Amino acid sequence: MKQVIITIILAVLALPLLADNVNIDRANQAYKQELYNEALKLYLQEARHTGVSSALYCNIGDTYYRLKDNVHAVLYYERALLLDPSNSDARFNLEFVRGKMQLPDDAGDSWFSNWVDQTVSRLSSNTWAILAIVTFLLLLAGVAAYLFLDNVLMRKIGFFGGAVMIVATILANLAAFHVYHKATSGNGAIVMPERVTLSTAPREPRDKEEEAFSLQQGTRVEIIDSIADKSSGKWLQVSTAGGHKAWLRAKDVEVI
Repeated sequence: MKQVIITIILAVLALPLLADNVNIDRANQAYKQELYNEALKLYLQEARHTGVSSALYCNIGDTYYRLKDNVHAVLYYERALLLDPSNSDARFNLEFVRGKMQLPDDAGDSWFSNWVDQTVSRLSSNTWAILAIVTFLLLLAGVAAYLFLDNVLMRKIGFFGGAVMIVATILANLAAFHVYHKATSGNGAIVMPERVTLSTAPREPRDKEEEAFSLQQGTRVEIIDSIADKSSGKWLQVSTAGGHKAWLRAKDVEVI
């Protein structure tokens, strides 16, 4: 009798999981059959009802791309990478779609900062933290070899290896902090309209002098500040990859 009750309980607990698998399977099947509207509906339903994941966001991005909605594809690829920076499919697809949209590189204002950000962001903060622990343990091993071994060669290896591990430990910790801050800041956003003219003040530009600059659809910005106004609605102060700051309406962007 107890075994029957346990079996029933396990079956009940497994029902949501089975339902989730069914929804994903249906969505994947619809995608393969090029029924992209149906696939998108099922993927979004899965995200609302059972939670999100990097893989699910990547699937949503793929489906939006197939529907020729590039800006939403960019948004969901960014969300996929926010959850898992090591998602190579999302990263490749994001770069591909951004290229098709002819968007400028938004990782930084120099080639070096672009390269550093892209390289570091390929791993999650947890992975970088583990690497930091491993390099620190290797550092301790190098110090121990230098202090306690009599073999000259091993002492040299311990000394120079330890010096390398000090640098590696520092870099791994910096990388972990960078990726963690990027993932938890929640300040990234994507411009959704075809083109937006930003203002030097949190209101509609009154003349040309108050027009700061324009941004095209799909551009990533970082939210710095926000102001809610009863007459004109909510305004966000944002910063571009090049460090330029201005104001735009909150409705013109989607937070990543």
